[in-house]
Amino acid sequence: MLTSLTLEQLEAVALARDTVTLSPAERQRVEKAHAFLLERIASRQRIYGVTTGYGPLASTYVAPEQSALLQQNLVYHLCSGVGEALTTDQARALMTARLISLCQGHSGVSSALVERVVWWLEQGVTPEIPSRGTVGASGDLTPLAHLARALSGEGRVSVNGGPWIASAEAHQQLGIAPLILAHKDAIALVNGTSVTAGIAALNAVRAQRAVKLSTLLVLLYAELLEGHREAFHPHIGVVRPHPGQQQLHHWLWELSAESQALKPLEVATLPGALQSVSRDQALPQDAYTLRCAPQALGAVWDVCTQHAKTVETELSSVSDNPLLFPDESAILHGGNFFGQHLAFASDHLNNAVIQMALYSERRIARITDPARNQGFPAFMQPRDTGLHSGFMGAQVSATSLVAELRSHAMPASIQSIPTNADNQDIVPLGTIAARRVSTSITQLYQVMAIEALVLAQGVEIAGRESLSPATQALHQWVRQHAAALDGDRPLADDIEAVAQALMDPDQVAPLLAPLESTLP
Repeated sequence: MLTSLTLEQLEAVALARDTVTLSPAERQRVEKAHAFLLERIASRQRIYGVTTGYGPLASTYVAPEQSALLQQNLVYHLCSGVGEALTTDQARALMTARLISLCQGHSGVSSALVERVVWWLEQGVTPEIPSRGTVGASGDLTPLAHLARALSGEGRVSVNGGPWIASAEAHQQLGIAPLILAHKDAIALVNGTSVTAGIAALNAVRAQRAVKLSTLLVLLYAELLEGHREAFHPHIGVVRPHPGQQQLHHWLWELSAESQALKPLEVATLPGALQSVSRDQALPQDAYTLRCAPQALGAVWDVCTQHAKTVETELSSVSDNPLLFPDESAILHGGNFFGQHLAFASDHLNNAVIQMALYSERRIARITDPARNQGFPAFMQPRDTGLHSGFMGAQVSATSLVAELRSHAMPASIQSIPTNADNQDIVPLGTIAARRVSTSITQLYQVMAIEALVLAQGVEIAGRESLSPATQALHQWVRQHAAALDGDRPLADDIEAVAQALMDPDQVAPLLAPLESTLP
């Protein structure tokens, strides 16, 4: 059923690796609500946005026979978005999210609208939707209006990843007539949080995967630096029972079980001849990038989990106004389009994503520094160091990416500016927050790609025989996407190739399989 899609399934639809189908029950709910709406329109009931104007102009009553023009004018005046277009996966995600809301049976849209959006997803038709211009208060009015405009045969679309073409031309090529949005079709299409929810859904699964990938990177980092396995012991998490920290202890402890590179858990004793103090002995504990991995990544995992739960709730909700309740013969006006939950959750996730990138950059910095990396050559360049600089430039790029991320850490959800003649006197700005997270996640994966390349080079230098099976698999995976570094070469293409592969759920699935276990 469409209305029971998981976040992972929604991502598959967004990536055009799956599509959606409507169940008979969902179709029935849509038809029932639409029939109820038509009854109320026929009885000349005052219904916001259907027989009235919009926003502060709702004091204007509109005759039912002007329905189609009213809906068209709504789309026209809201098509004021600017900036680069949303990516194809974001556009498909928001279309799916809007369908889920409409198919709950409380919006009153026509079956024709619902079936057309489903058909567009099947045929790979993607509307051009400017990314900026919504405050997320009456939902994502502006970007969703550009979707409505494209469905009506105006604006531009892409078909199966092709170039932007006029929507009218695409309709002609596909042999279908553009939709005529009437009754409540346009306002129900635009009056919801589905742009924010769709982007946030993609952010949710990609952030959670990033934590899992970071867990593998941390383990390889620890093995290369011959760290103490003791810090991963699950008993440490038992006495500080944050679920994320416990999960990370569980993952790292289980994954490191066969590692011969980590220092084993042992009871150390003082030298028998110790009279007073004996200085300059081996450190019994590691730097925090290694020792505090369960705590650092565990806290991020908890934030990701909380964010995902908020998104799941929003996706299963009806974000619209007014809402129709056919069984109760009621039409209720309210504010379910107000995207505050997603705004707060997105800002919280953004901080966690930035911290994850910072953590990755700190690992890169330590293991490329000959003063701190347990004997590895500077910047992981094993041949003619100085003549060749290895990953020196890549490490600087990681630093730059993190600095840029930190400059984008200001919460969007507290930037409310009244608008719409003070009708929207508070606005949540959740779409800005979700788009910012999306950008942060892209840059996080670029930092992680640099780390993966650096650590894989470390395996070439130190050997892989003592590594755990999970990190041996990670090394092999990296080498499928980028060759080892012998002499200096441009690394930009390698970084991008590895970053794109890390973001691909299908490509990393074999790597993440050992982490799919839950807490014991």
